Amino acid sequence: MPSTRSTPYISAVLARHGRGAPLAASLALCFAALLLSTQVAAQELSDLQSDEPDAVAEPDNRATGGKLLLTAGVTQVEGAGGGGLTPWALIGGYGETGQFGASAYYTRVDVDDYSLDSYGALVGIHDRVELSVSRQVFDTEAVGAALGLGRGFEIRQDTVGVKVKLFGDAILEQDRWLPQVSLGVQRKRNDRGALVRAIGADSDSGTDVYLSATKLYLSQGVLVNGTLRYTEANQFGILGFGGDRRDGHSLQFEGSVAYLLNRTLAVGAEYRTKPDNLNIATEDDAWDVFLAWTPNRHVALTVAYVDLGNIVIRDRQRGVYASLQVGF
Repeated sequence: MPSTRSTPYISAVLARHGRGAPLAASLALCFAALLLSTQVAAQELSDLQSDEPDAVAEPDNRATGGKLLLTAGVTQVEGAGGGGLTPWALIGGYGETGQFGASAYYTRVDVDDYSLDSYGALVGIHDRVELSVSRQVFDTEAVGAALGLGRGFEIRQDTVGVKVKLFGDAILEQDRWLPQVSLGVQRKRNDRGALVRAIGADSDSGTDVYLSATKLYLSQGVLVNGTLRYTEANQFGILGFGGDRRDGHSLQFEGSVAYLLNRTLAVGAEYRTKPDNLNIATEDDAWDVFLAWTPNRHVALTVAYVDLGNIVIRDRQRGVYASLQVGF
């Protein structure tokens, strides 16, 4: 059974960021899954890299850094390990069983009429539990002036996340069809409560619960991920939670596929459906096409073309996504 020494980490998250029963219940579910799920076979990933030239192979480290390049993913916009728009079942950081991993990131999204900055950090514990914190800063630019808020009016959102591997191993279990499956929780709080209520949202805070399944087909160099998210967030939570058109949580789908061109470079695409809770404007789904470069276990750079659809009074919000991640 996994060690119960993971308890202080989850307790610390609850103490610092807990804002009510939904988060406590969701984290309790994650922790119960951690205790009940079976231990993943501890085959060293270095065995899969034994044919690499000495000049390319990275040094063995018993505490950190055992995973293959690119298999830690990057960091999605709300701080979880995965793609840019959607989390994966893989635990962030390069630590495998018995090791730790961590990363910090900065992401910039520039679309036609808005911009978004997101930054934060995560830690992966024994390739079983992931803890993350992040902040998103949404700049309304000229639209803020048109709405009477002032040019460059900003909305900030803080997100704290927990992800727990339930079963499977996306990388090691190549002889099985079963994917790696993880359960995650993201608790979000928006700093513009009066504004989001004025446009029809019910609350400035909310909790997303998601279930991700990820499989890497090493021989084909293809990674496939599917995520089901139970959420009431408007525009990822930037415009609050719930609304005057539809209230309460709904089930949304997120998917991604990546092709590994070589051991350091991957291309892929993502799609994320979103709730449509507000009467002020229709909320469209989001998608992107990305290129991720990971020269080593300490640096990852991702660039993408992204389409966020309609945001408030502006349609077809398309532009560039760029993200830098450092870690181990």
